[in-house]
Amino acid sequence: MRPFPVFSLFRLILPLSMVLCSGCAFLPEIAHQPTVHNPFPQLSKVAIAPFFNQSTEPSVDGRKFAVAYFNQLQSIPGFEVVPVGVVERLMDDHDITLSHPDEARRLCELLAKMEIDVLIIGAVTDFTMYYPPRCGLEVHWYATNPCFHPIPPGYGLPWGTPAEENIPAPLVFEAEFALAKAQLKTQTPIPPESGSESASKTGEKGEVRFASSETDSRGGGEAGTGPEAPPEVIPPGRVVEGSVVRCPDEAAPGFPPDWPDPRGFIPPPPSSSRPPCWPNHYRPVMQQSTMYIGNSSEFTEALASYYFFRDDARFGGWQSYLERSDDFIAFCCHAHIYEMLSARGGAGETRVVWRWKKIR
Repeated sequence: MRPFPVFSLFRLILPLSMVLCSGCAFLPEIAHQPTVHNPFPQLSKVAIAPFFNQSTEPSVDGRKFAVAYFNQLQSIPGFEVVPVGVVERLMDDHDITLSHPDEARRLCELLAKMEIDVLIIGAVTDFTMYYPPRCGLEVHWYATNPCFHPIPPGYGLPWGTPAEENIPAPLVFEAEFALAKAQLKTQTPIPPESGSESASKTGEKGEVRFASSETDSRGGGEAGTGPEAPPEVIPPGRVVEGSVVRCPDEAAPGFPPDWPDPRGFIPPPPSSSRPPCWPNHYRPVMQQSTMYIGNSSEFTEALASYYFFRDDARFGGWQSYLERSDDFIAFCCHAHIYEMLSARGGAGETRVVWRWKKIR
């Protein structure tokens, strides 16, 4: 019998042992990078006003937060962001301080003439850089076109499809909570003191419209910025501005036998005429209010992933972002934009990245 070549086996084991002893430094690290894009082409050109300081920290610079928000939003595909200085100059020229909703609408009208789709107004509700650092942001997106209405969380997500199982649980809760709030507005009784302003109106076809207890955001009432839409043009069964139009049971449209469609939501073909406008002067089309705390496990995990894909040459790792205010503010703005767009169908497919660790 021929003896086993021990020396040949040694030549195979030696390189393998060297790789294992080096701590897998020669093996690539696989990471999944989340992506986000603009899901609304009609809201592509954006202007940002300096943020308000509503925190107890007097040193908060609202313009610094607006610039950080500008830098993060500009890097997302589908957005064209106007520099903050352009909005500041426009506000100075027309003496606009945004201290009243009417001034926000006036600024939107000026931006609409520049073909800008959205005005972003934000506020810093809490901020401190002492460990654990905290940052509270409340940002409202106002459409310069008053015919655009609020986009609730959950819009654009793949409901009713096999991909529904992949929707994160926090987004499911946020969407269901927003839906419950909208439904309860139509079932909440109106207080007696506002009964004179909330009388029911009966149409020609027996349709009863119950007025909302909220301030008339269609332009009527005290603001007087536009006429109220006539009741006869409201489609039966449609919820408008917290109001509901009820129609007889025999007029209710039926559903096809294979409803819901397994293909999901199929948009209708383009219409030959424009839809009617229901003015929305004061409500934002999107809004997000979030508090970020530096010792939260979800926050630190997201920050570590954010740092991993940035190729930052500075020392300290992602932990140093909790000590530098500029980096901390930038990441908070990044997380805020990602969460708001992801809740409305803006999350794309994750990108698989192979990356080799640096050997020092």
